[in-house]
Amino acid sequence: MQTLNDIRSTFLSYFEKQGHEVVSSSPLVPRNDPTLMFANSGMVQFKNLFTGVEHRDYTRATTAQKCVRAGGKHNDLDNVGYTARHHTFFEMLGNFSFGDYFKNDAIPFAWELITKELGIDKNRLLVTVYHTDDEAATIWKKVAGLSDDKIIRIPTNDNFWMMGPTGPCGPCTEIFYDHGDHIWGGPPGSPDEDGDRFVEIWNLVFMQYEQFADGSRKELGAQSIDTGMGIERVAALLQGTNDNYATDLMRSLIEASADATSTDPDGPGKTHHRVIADHLRSTSFLIADGVMPSNDGRGYVLRRIMRRAMRHAHMLGSKDPVMYKLVPALIRKMGAAYPELGRAQSLIQETLKLEETRFKQTLDRGLRLLDDELAGLPDEAALPGASAFKLYDTYGFPLDLTQDALREKGRSVETEGFDAAMAEQKAKARAAWSGTGESADAAIWFDLAETHGTTDFLGYDTETAEAQVLALVRDGAQVGGAGQGEEVQIVFNQTPYYGESGGQVGDTGTLKTGSGLAQITDTKKVAGVFIHLAKVIEGTVSRGQAGVLVVDHSRRSAIRANHSATHLLHEALRRALGDHVAQRGSLNAADRLRFDFSHTKALEPAELQQVEAEVNEFIRQNSSVETRIMTPDDARGIGAQALFGEKYGDEVRVVSMGIQSGSGKGMTKDTYSLELCGGTHVGQTGDIGVFALLGDSASSAGVRRIEALTGAGAFAYLSAQGRTLSDAAQELKSQPADVPTRVRALLDERRALSNEVAQLRRELAMSGGAGQGGGAEPTDVNGVKFLAQVLSGVSGKDLPPLIDEHKARLGSGAVLLIADTGGKAAVAAGVTDDLKSGLSAVDLVRAAVAELGGKGGGGRPDMAQGGGTSVENADAAIAAATKVVEG
Repeated sequence: MQTLNDIRSTFLSYFEKQGHEVVSSSPLVPRNDPTLMFANSGMVQFKNLFTGVEHRDYTRATTAQKCVRAGGKHNDLDNVGYTARHHTFFEMLGNFSFGDYFKNDAIPFAWELITKELGIDKNRLLVTVYHTDDEAATIWKKVAGLSDDKIIRIPTNDNFWMMGPTGPCGPCTEIFYDHGDHIWGGPPGSPDEDGDRFVEIWNLVFMQYEQFADGSRKELGAQSIDTGMGIERVAALLQGTNDNYATDLMRSLIEASADATSTDPDGPGKTHHRVIADHLRSTSFLIADGVMPSNDGRGYVLRRIMRRAMRHAHMLGSKDPVMYKLVPALIRKMGAAYPELGRAQSLIQETLKLEETRFKQTLDRGLRLLDDELAGLPDEAALPGASAFKLYDTYGFPLDLTQDALREKGRSVETEGFDAAMAEQKAKARAAWSGTGESADAAIWFDLAETHGTTDFLGYDTETAEAQVLALVRDGAQVGGAGQGEEVQIVFNQTPYYGESGGQVGDTGTLKTGSGLAQITDTKKVAGVFIHLAKVIEGTVSRGQAGVLVVDHSRRSAIRANHSATHLLHEALRRALGDHVAQRGSLNAADRLRFDFSHTKALEPAELQQVEAEVNEFIRQNSSVETRIMTPDDARGIGAQALFGEKYGDEVRVVSMGIQSGSGKGMTKDTYSLELCGGTHVGQTGDIGVFALLGDSASSAGVRRIEALTGAGAFAYLSAQGRTLSDAAQELKSQPADVPTRVRALLDERRALSNEVAQLRRELAMSGGAGQGGGAEPTDVNGVKFLAQVLSGVSGKDLPPLIDEHKARLGSGAVLLIADTGGKAAVAAGVTDDLKSGLSAVDLVRAAVAELGGKGGGGRPDMAQGGGTSVENADAAIAAATKVVEG
């Protein structure tokens, strides 16, 4: 029996021998087509090659592309489990030519592969062609020897493919397999074509024309080939069945489901097992490609698929989570072809277990509510929309989950009522938001979120993506477009740009559309809408256009390094200072990081050195930085640090980095740093490069601030420090290692000389030497000896000791000294203890300072100081002080 793995290998090997490049599957989240929610065919990743926008070093390619159809215009979710061939996840095998070969080679390749390499009976095959494509019909006759009755001409768009309203397009030829007359159904184009007897297994698209807006077409200069063969359908016919769920892969997953639930795989729960098997694949691959369950966008589609499978597991009688237990069975069958499954195994299992645990807590209550609502309705009556909305709003039941549950009861949902209830809730949410006091111009972002939904963020695993311009905003109002030199705010349906939040600054980069180029200068986030601040530098940018968004890689890398370093810094501070340390704010920019934390005193040099060394130790460890999705309670339960005062939703991202000595891998008690964080981070701690701590300062009461550098910035800083040290060593005529000792010696010498100079100044001032007022003598003012003197070459700090010496000489009296400090004045006054009860030095200083252009002055009754802006009025200052002495 040829397994799915055998078929995949045979297909790729065949085309590799025909000169095709074997290209890995692209992620399920398209990077080059903003109109698609998920990759749904093999050609998605090659779209720009077909249009000529992109060129690669090969002109032939072959792939096994993973695809999901469960949202948007391609949605098979409702049928999965109930039919033989519908899936949310499937693999599309394809071969592609980008202006290389065309029909004359594509058709023979297909026929040889199917009939010789795979050994499919040619007598059971028939084909369709577009009704005017005589060339394809002729080639089929020549290559396959098919009779006219087995070459069916189809006049509809079923056999004419178009990329969009305009652009490359062309006729198709489809290959069908006849499962036999024991199965109902007719050939394509017949009234019974919807039966299961004739099954399409391969579609060959001939990109032959270019379609224009006026409806005209012309032949392409470089005609191309795009094919797609469903591996599940081919596996079914090669394994003697027309049921995809009976193939080796799906059967193994069904049996794993039956084993986990202790039920019969072919018994009454057969449909439940089929749903679980299919949804296991789609959920696992989506999580591996970075999609996480959420209430918006792709994450919401993932959640719907997960919960649909989990309800079917519940219906099999499972009391505990089941889905996560089936992941190893999937990896055993598909992990070799898609290694990303193995790499993400722990993330997939943890996410499934968390979601199913939470869902089971509400599932029983929700189903009871559904039964209660149905009990009061006439037989076969539709469930009121308000009741379906209550299930959604209160218990997290998506509408399609309720519809799926009712389907088994032969009932439906009154969807108009559901839509009305949803609209009413949005209106209430809008009213509540309007009352929060947010600025009025922010209302437009709420409007856009309500109209288009929130922005899908792709930036955790890519820095480039195509996106559609949903809105352009200038001065708080929407505009249709922006021209060269104009600044505008742009909203896309999806973005790789991080919107400023959680201390991490917003991304910058470029937007390129078909008509213009814009510089993205910043990215903000309001109400789940990412706002791209842009300046158009070439051409125009218009609403509705598709464009390529490219994040500034070097800037993003620097920001990531700084953000990851703050996590290591946080933990190093906790270990150095104690568990009271908690984050109180941060800034993660491209050129630096800043981290505020609770602590009451400055860090000692030894503490700073310890923290810096520990952070660098875990950088050098180069361990993986891992992310998990958890509930806030579960995250705190494993010791994850949360930002003080931050509000968290039902789920949080938990980022772990660093492995303590002797520990294993993973998010365990042995993890060094474990924090709740929605930012972007490095893949390995070694990507941070190096960490250089700049210093510690006070931020506010009880909060300290550390600033630091990483990567190239840290290297430049440390290099500059090294050069400075080297220069200092040269000036000091010593070795760099001896600079501290040499500097201390010079400082000691300078201190001694400074003290000597100060003493000489005081002696000169006391002796009345040159420039010191000519040796002033005290005068008698109402019986009080009063000495007033103007000094030069003396600093303000020299005045108090001079005052003390004069007081000692006077024995009883008052002293006023004014020092000329380069045009400004320093003032000091002193009163001996026997007079201070009636005469205050503070009053003397204030009287003098007022004449010198200063204000105030203060101290004690026996000693006070002040200052003025000019020494020119020194005589008037002395006169004013004399009046104070006179009383």
